[in-house]
Amino acid sequence: MSFEEKIAKIETITRKLQDEHTSLEDSIALFEEGVALVKELERALEEAKGKVEQAIGETLASMEVVEFSDGQ
Repeated sequence: MSFEEKIAKIETITRKLQDEHTSLEDSIALFEEGVALVKELERALEEAKGKVEQAIGETLASMEVVEFSDGQ
């Protein structure tokens, strides 16, 4: 399941939890499923953050500092 699909699933779970006709047993199962999805999303975000930080670090390490001349 993709990141976006997991977000959509959490939105669906949230709607079901807000439904007064959802039983207590179903609510507990939905809550557990939602918590598991949130943990997966947090891991995915941390992994993405690491990749971005690595890319930025590599980019900054390869940059060259050039003095600016205003033409005078």
